[in-house]
Formats: sequence, C-alpha cells, structure tokens
Amino acid sequence: MAEKNVRQAEISRKTNETDIKMKLVIDGTGEADIDTGIGFFDHMLNSFARHGLFDLTLKVRGDLVVDCHHTIEDVGIVLGEAIKEAIGDKKAIRRYGDITLPMDEALILCAIDLSGRPYLVFDGNFTSDRVGYFDTQMVKEFFYAVSYGAGMNLHIRQISGENDHHIIEGMFKAFAKALDEATMKDSRIKSVLSTKGTL
Repeated sequence: MAEKNVRQAEISRKTNETDIKMKLVIDGTGEADIDTGIGFFDHMLNSFARHGLFDLTLKVRGDLVVDCHHTIEDVGIVLGEAIKEAIGDKKAIRRYGDITLPMDEALILCAIDLSGRPYLVFDGNFTSDRVGYFDTQMVKEFFYAVSYGAGMNLHIRQISGENDHHIIEGMFKAFAKALDEATMKDSRIKSVLSTKGTL
C-alpha cells in the first residue's frame, strides 16, 4: 500500500528484449536496490538514487547476449515514465532545477524543466568506447529516453573532463541533483508554476 502524500510510482515493462520492474520514490532517502546485469550502469543508477535522495528498486532481465543497448535504453524509458507518474499533477513543485557539478577533473552542467515538453540537449565527449560493459554511446541514448518518457526539457553539458568514468558519473549525479531541485515542493506555489495553469 502506498504511503499517503509520498510521491512514488511502480512500473513494469516487458518486451521481447527486456523485462523491467521498477519502483521509484521521489520523496525518498537515497536507498537503492538495483540489478540491471551491467555493473557500471548499476553504479550510475545507485549514484542517481543516492545523490537525488530518491529510493529506487530496479530489476532487469535484458538481452545482454546481443549488447547493452536495449537494456540501457529501456531502463531510461521506464525511469522517465516513473518520474512522470510519481510527480503527478506537478502542483507546488519548483519545476526547474540546475547544477554545475564537479567530479574530479570533470565539470558537468545539468538543467531541467519539468515542462511536459520533451527535449534533450546533450554535449559530451568520450574518448573510449566502453566503461566496463557499458557502451559510452549509450549515455546520450539513456538521457534521451528519460527526457521523452518524463516529458522534460533536459540539458546536459560537459564543461571539462578527460576520464570517461568521471564524466559519466558526473552526468548521472548532476541529473539527480537537478531533478531533486525541480521536484521539490515550494509552499509559495499554490498551483503549478505556469501562466497556462497546467504543465
């Protein structure tokens, strides 16, 4: 049974390529239980949960014998849908969130607008094809899937960085911090933060 006033969502998605079960609690404490079959991806999603103070439970069976593409992209779709469902009517939320986050030599900017209009602007430069069993090409694909699943305007920009692990981890942490800010409730906002009256 869902706790009253706790913003959360549970989503299952099964295709011929992936079988995903996810629970996301926006008003969490950063607890995570994640198994995607891709160690580096698990590490990134754990960082997302911890630094955004979201609770995230995720179990995935994907066609990793093919490659990591379907698993990572489909998790992005489901995470976006879970964010959208959990924040509901968006009443009293700040709507916007942004941060410039350092991760050793890497510096990442992330800005979010929970506008209901999906759009991704991604600027990242990776020098290796993989980190562990995670294809670096999939970073953009993941955030694209999240932005469209959630209906959010998402900007991620690499300002500096040389180590792909640091750059990618900085992106996941920055996304978490910006999303935490955007989903925060503000008592001064009585309805939704839009002249349209809806988001």
